[in-house]
Amino acid sequence: MSNQIPEETIEEIRNSNDIVDVIGEYVQLKKQGRNFFGLCPFHGEKTPSFSVTQEKQIFHCFGCGKGGNAVTFIMEIEGFTFYQAIQHLAAKSGHTLPDNLHPNQEGHHNKEQENVLKAFEWLTKLYHHLLRHTKEGKEGYNYLISRGFNDEVIDRFQLGFSPNSKEFIAEFLEKKGFHRQLMVKAGVLTVNDQNQATDRFRGRVIFPIRNHLGKSIGFGGRTISDQEPKYLNSPESDLFRKGSLLYNFDLARASIRKEQEAVLFEGYMDVISAYKAGIQNGIATLGTSITESQAKLLRRYVDTVIICYDADRAGLQASFKAAKLLKNVGCHVKVASMPDNLDPDEYIQLYGAERFKNDVITSSDTYMAFIIRYFRKDYNLKLEGDRIQYVERVLDELALIERPIEREHFLKELANEFELSSKVLDEEIRSRRQKIGFKQDKQQQVSHTKVTKDTFQTKKMLPAFHNAERQLLAYMLHDFSIAEKVKEELGASFNVDEHKVIVTYLYAYYEAGHEPNVSHFIENLPDSSLQHLVVQIAMVPIHSNISDKEINDYIWTILSEQSHHAKIKSLKAEQKEAEKQNDSVKAAQIGMEIVEIQRQIKKSNL
Repeated sequence: MSNQIPEETIEEIRNSNDIVDVIGEYVQLKKQGRNFFGLCPFHGEKTPSFSVTQEKQIFHCFGCGKGGNAVTFIMEIEGFTFYQAIQHLAAKSGHTLPDNLHPNQEGHHNKEQENVLKAFEWLTKLYHHLLRHTKEGKEGYNYLISRGFNDEVIDRFQLGFSPNSKEFIAEFLEKKGFHRQLMVKAGVLTVNDQNQATDRFRGRVIFPIRNHLGKSIGFGGRTISDQEPKYLNSPESDLFRKGSLLYNFDLARASIRKEQEAVLFEGYMDVISAYKAGIQNGIATLGTSITESQAKLLRRYVDTVIICYDADRAGLQASFKAAKLLKNVGCHVKVASMPDNLDPDEYIQLYGAERFKNDVITSSDTYMAFIIRYFRKDYNLKLEGDRIQYVERVLDELALIERPIEREHFLKELANEFELSSKVLDEEIRSRRQKIGFKQDKQQQVSHTKVTKDTFQTKKMLPAFHNAERQLLAYMLHDFSIAEKVKEELGASFNVDEHKVIVTYLYAYYEAGHEPNVSHFIENLPDSSLQHLVVQIAMVPIHSNISDKEINDYIWTILSEQSHHAKIKSLKAEQKEAEKQNDSVKAAQIGMEIVEIQRQIKKSNL
């Protein structure tokens, strides 16, 4: 699997990348007991069942069953090959891979995609250089300075400018060895009416759009003249999918984890203006409404998302949709409120950074307070009919709130404002909650401990020999001497086929001189299903001072299963022979004996 990368280099890189740090860049992890828990990035869930064990350097999801180490996690979540995962981790830990290794040694490596990424990298540098250091970029530079930007901000976000020339960018890319046809296909260039390949962003200020790894995969261009549209993004491609990306996510991620909240804006300008105002955890969608994919991405990282969209009617509608979607994926949602139909960039320019932080971000409405404010705009509350409809609509929304204390707070406000009986409103809420399936208020959330306990209880429903094999494997993964004992007395004669394969690889792993290390061992397994199974087994609780008697009991249970099946097979052969001889009495006696053995097996498995 490792190609020609020296094993000691892989081991050094693996040891330099703690799995909690690696996965923590993709999942919000919270320590509970000896392990860390978070929302699984591989399947949708609202209650954390994804566990990371720092001691063993492995992860396991009790929901979908996936498991592995830091390397396999990166391979799974990024779609990387083994080489690419090691390369990624090496860059994080400051290691350098040998010069004689090249990514194209991996058969799945996408050379075309690699060329496109290199083209974006070159263009990001070129656009930025043109803006900062050339006469051609002066127009774009002056525009950004007039918007309150400074050199530090321009450099941090690598802002650039594309000159108003049809051929300049296309010729630049060609000189660097990039074929025009590929650049058009990737959306780097566009074809005009004369069938010429030209830069789609010419005459615009450039905002590089990076993926979560910090690599440019597209651009946004803002006109500084009368061009239409005002903002233009790269077209959709294999690399650039607007519905899955968030602008500035790579730079904001550390601050998002630190602050435990993200601020969601509508556009690049708002994110950058907010950064100038001291808000470093700002991100934005790319000219579209937030998608479920983007919402789930945010939920993996934070509990709280503050929506800070424009204050006009369209902005309010967008805030409502975003709030609903983020709430549905399990986020704690807040919504900022700004006066006079301003957008965040305009507000900061008018009132300054401190007022924006204190009066807008810190003073954000709770989800329910915003929803009530949003509903209010559609009714004339001076009219009795509108008042009743408004109250009914708010009650529908309040019925969805799980926390009784939060419901009571807003019910009291509603009762006081419209001089209604709290008792009547409470009965209305109860009726609505019963209709939508909420029988009673939840007393407690499901804990991680409960998830883990239930998982192992489920495993105990397996036959006794199956549980014995898993338990024995758990000890063998942990202790070389136990593996040696089992090898001598049992070899690979396990009853479950997957277990036979695992012990064969485990014996070979120990024979190669390796120490017990689950995280290292799973990289020797041929497919991901076996890796997941080994991690699942490694999570089984074991005793540090297990006796030889207990190990022998597991071995006896495994051998007994084989003995029972061998006996049944022999008896069935005898029964068949008796039937051929028309000896129905003997055949029936043998049948009774088979039934009795099967009954004993079933009893021992209870």
